[in-house]
Amino acid sequence: MDHHRCPAAHPEDPTCCVGPVVVTVLDAVNAGADGCEQHGARLLASLDGGRVYALPGAPPGAAIRTFRAAASLRPFCWVDGPRTEPSQLSDIENRARQGR
Repeated sequence: MDHHRCPAAHPEDPTCCVGPVVVTVLDAVNAGADGCEQHGARLLASLDGGRVYALPGAPPGAAIRTFRAAASLRPFCWVDGPRTEPSQLSDIENRARQGR
């Protein structure tokens, strides 16, 4: 496993970075971390009220790709176990449950 990963990678997330650091993910109180699109999406999916912004020089669409990927990920997706509560499901799963 690559131990030199972007700041958005959670210490317990075993995945390596996919690509360069191109986005900043901010939480509800504007604390943030820069990351690759993959770890940015995984972090964003784990936050309540998070936002993502492309860094200067990022390829076009980096923030929207990260946002869309986050919508399909469950919070803390590297943790195994049953997931039944809305806070444990992806945005897409929650919208489907609500019939939207």
